[in-house]
Amino acid sequence: MKEKGRPSLEKSIFDFLIKDFSPRFGEVQPSAPSSELWQKLNDIGTELWLDTGNMEEIEKYWTQQFSAVTTNNTLLNKEVQTGRYDKLISNISDIINLYNLNEHERMLEFAFVLNAYHALRLVEKFDAYVSVEEHTALAYDVPLAVKYAQRYHKICPERFIVKIPFTPAGLLATRKVSAQGIPVNHTLGFSARQSYMIARIGRPEYVNVFLGRLSSFVVDNGLGNGQYIGEKAALASNKIIKKLQNTYSVPTRQIAASLRDGQQVMNLAGVNVMTMPPKVAGQFLDMAISQEQITKQTQQEYEPGVKEPKDIEKFGLNNLWEVSNELIECVDKLENEDLDTYSTDDIIDFFQNNGCGVVLVRWSDEEVKTSMVEGKIPQLENWGKALMKKTVGLDSLMNLAGLCSFTKDQAEMDKRISSVLQKT
Repeated sequence: MKEKGRPSLEKSIFDFLIKDFSPRFGEVQPSAPSSELWQKLNDIGTELWLDTGNMEEIEKYWTQQFSAVTTNNTLLNKEVQTGRYDKLISNISDIINLYNLNEHERMLEFAFVLNAYHALRLVEKFDAYVSVEEHTALAYDVPLAVKYAQRYHKICPERFIVKIPFTPAGLLATRKVSAQGIPVNHTLGFSARQSYMIARIGRPEYVNVFLGRLSSFVVDNGLGNGQYIGEKAALASNKIIKKLQNTYSVPTRQIAASLRDGQQVMNLAGVNVMTMPPKVAGQFLDMAISQEQITKQTQQEYEPGVKEPKDIEKFGLNNLWEVSNELIECVDKLENEDLDTYSTDDIIDFFQNNGCGVVLVRWSDEEVKTSMVEGKIPQLENWGKALMKKTVGLDSLMNLAGLCSFTKDQAEMDKRISSVLQKT
């Protein structure tokens, strides 16, 4: 986007963001403290990330054994709502206002700047790899998702990892971005079967299982204590990803995300990557365990904490950790298609026509509205019949809920930006 007599908007934003960026790649980490407990997790194969963008929280728990931090729309919104970036919003508006943008385009630019600027500060302070999130509107727009991923990568190719959510458009965008050598953290995954299809089709650097929310679904809906639900899904996904690494040479690694307590760090020891909130890191340290007590758990077969075993299949909990032959055959067929020509409707149709429509769902407006009201955890009173009839999958439903939750937080951030601009 270039107007006569001035550089393109992309160039102007790029110059603004990097003008004071002073990274010290490879110099910051050796000065951080070290921890024998965290080192034991590294030694058995687990990379450690902190799930926060808050500088003070990171500084409290950061050691040489941590390599990355991950932010999202919710976490960045918390930072923006404090007012600490009001001046940045005002300053960048002087640049953005020089270009003929509609309101939607303006909000995309502000969100991009805020995410990139905050991530650059994290790189400067901790020399961390940082997962940077795209505006939630891009979850439905393949070309723009690719474009903004390229822009993030150009700003800090040494440390930025682009987060793209699991949607039909996100899956196609991830495939294009990953093929360009840009590291992608394909987020909002909830099951081994989702990880399987993402790894084979999108080939990102990372896939996720948001395991804490899976346990919360069981608890909040009165199905049991939820113990080990998330761990079972995450370890099954980790196992299938390892198999794909060996069979298909996929570059993908498994992230166990959304941990809820320190014990889950123990339960998941050995998974490729853990990204934990600072609270969980603190709980783990407070357990006062020894290095010898930390052992690899990747072959564990945890028993899910449900009151009625029949509910596991009744509501499709088993699909969180099982990958069916039907899905494998569907993905085999899809790999023979020219995916670069596919639209989001094309890929949804393909899954529906090959018996896997519950894995990649075309949601109705009414279903999206219901999920927006519910929040992060779906309610069985709204979805029980569909789950029992197998017209939707629990993992797909959790994915919708997660995206709706992030969308609400993104809307709050956009509103904050607009209020700051009205005062300038």
